[in-house]
Amino acid sequence: MRRSTFAITASVLALITAAGQAMAQDATPLPFDQDVAGALTNDDAQVDDADSGEYIYDLYALQARQGQRLEITMRSEAFDSYLELRGPGSDEVLASDDDGLGEGLDSRLRFTVGSDGTYTLRARNLGGLEGGGYTLKLVDRGPAAPAPRPTRIRLGDPITGDISEGDPEEEGADQWSAYLYDAYSFTAREGDRIAVTMDSEPFDPIVRVGRMNGDVFEELASNDDSPAGGLNSYLVFTVPADGEYIVRAAPLGGDQTGAYTVGIAEGPPPMATQTIAFGATVEGALSEDDGSNLGGRRADAYTFQGRAGQRVVATLSSDDFDTYLDLYAGDGDDRYVVDSDDDGAGEGTNSRLSYTLTEDGPYTLEARAFTEDGEGDYTLTLTEAAPDPEPTPLAYGETVQGEIADADPRDDENRGFDAFRISGTEGNRIQLIMRSGDFDTFVQIGSPEGDFYALASDDDGLGEGTDSRLNFILPSTGDFILRASPLYADADGLYSLQLIDRGPQPTPGSILVGATARGTLGEDDAIADDGAFYDAYRITVKAGDKLRLTMVSNAFDAYLDIGREDEDGVFTSVASDDDSLSDTHAKVDWAVEEDGDYVIRARSFATGQSGGYALTVEPRE
Repeated sequence: MRRSTFAITASVLALITAAGQAMAQDATPLPFDQDVAGALTNDDAQVDDADSGEYIYDLYALQARQGQRLEITMRSEAFDSYLELRGPGSDEVLASDDDGLGEGLDSRLRFTVGSDGTYTLRARNLGGLEGGGYTLKLVDRGPAAPAPRPTRIRLGDPITGDISEGDPEEEGADQWSAYLYDAYSFTAREGDRIAVTMDSEPFDPIVRVGRMNGDVFEELASNDDSPAGGLNSYLVFTVPADGEYIVRAAPLGGDQTGAYTVGIAEGPPPMATQTIAFGATVEGALSEDDGSNLGGRRADAYTFQGRAGQRVVATLSSDDFDTYLDLYAGDGDDRYVVDSDDDGAGEGTNSRLSYTLTEDGPYTLEARAFTEDGEGDYTLTLTEAAPDPEPTPLAYGETVQGEIADADPRDDENRGFDAFRISGTEGNRIQLIMRSGDFDTFVQIGSPEGDFYALASDDDGLGEGTDSRLNFILPSTGDFILRASPLYADADGLYSLQLIDRGPQPTPGSILVGATARGTLGEDDAIADDGAFYDAYRITVKAGDKLRLTMVSNAFDAYLDIGREDEDGVFTSVASDDDSLSDTHAKVDWAVEEDGDYVIRARSFATGQSGGYALTVEPRE
């Protein structure tokens, strides 16, 4: 790691000793109001895990006081910069930023300190092992600007404003909930329906309506994107009591700036609302005389009482317009969308949604057109779905012939399916192969408890057109449910399904530095979490070793993954590569950080690829 600091105070240097074991020993002190130059190189710390991906970073330490409003900027012409701030003695990311400076790929992280202490900062790239020079700067932004008296806003009289750095800022509980804003006030009576709009070209706007409780803003309603489409805001607000209300105009991005227009107007009349019973079919119509939903869209509303665990199916069809269905939970203006559908009924523009209710209480179906001006007759039905039939037992080595037909149960995507039950042992590899000459196949495996939830699925993994092959490692001992279905809702026909037991994962072999291993990937090999085949090689190395690993294959796209396995066999990656050697050959230049045994996975980049390869491990200078 190469870096130079233009100025570092003695007090900042002292904090490293005070931090003790809570902070990495190679953290460099980051002073306030100083330009720090650094560079990411292959010798810097590397991370490669499922959550963060692969990246390299330099580590800095900074001393901060409760209430301080920090700003950290990172600029680089060599890579896409990224900042991560962690708290004292913790590896939890408190704040992060990618392109917050608004000048391309440079970062700007803003954070209000919750408690005194030593914080650590990772100055890193967004991903990969690319490096290069960068500059870093930490400043104290000082106290927040006091909130000015809100500007008066009147019905039908929109105001053009501008969000700028000098505007008041809502601090929020964390970096992501803080935002700059302008405030406007209006007076209204209980029951008034007010439509609040906010349009902006420079940023994605969000409008908030609430009341002031002393110096605290109590938000009552908000809107980011109008249901009519686009990024502008449209909020219909029903006034709960007489009094003065506040509109906050803000960017969704928190610290974005630019011009906007905000306005309030008399809200549209409420939708026509009626009850609908299970098993009922309603003939209705959308017209210019209908009321509007909270998003300003012409709609009709139908309410029903539901219970937790109940699976409901609603369909909306029309020959006059493209239909759209929304399902809301809750009541009044506090209800919220839990499911929506546009064209789920299959061919054409009719809607069908299937949803398992999560709680007892009132629910509302909104019947509307997909387009803003849609109108005409429609038909709405609501039914309670029958319980799924008992799955058919399926034995290993067995191939069954089946048929997807109109009478089969339907899943949440309106696909007909057949269900099968299998039993297995934790760690065993299984393979499912589904073929059909009538439709594009889709196979899923899930838990038998509660509502079906797919743990893994496959569409075209067999690599022979539209047939499926799912490779899966059983996460526990017991029963699992398989679903065999078409990929699309309007398909049916004959199929075959085969279940194969591939046994437990093979144990890793071994490889020495300076050796080349030649192997072949195939269906009997180990299976990665994403379903790809791999061979595993164990290697013993020491901290400071520098190795170059290459993997070449003319049969598939090679992928190298290096990591460690814990006592339970859980693999944690520390370095990986796909195409650094060429378009399909892999190369990893690895700087070992800790002594010990590591596992090299020689695998394919995509699921189901197989064929020969050569793996070489050699020292590098």
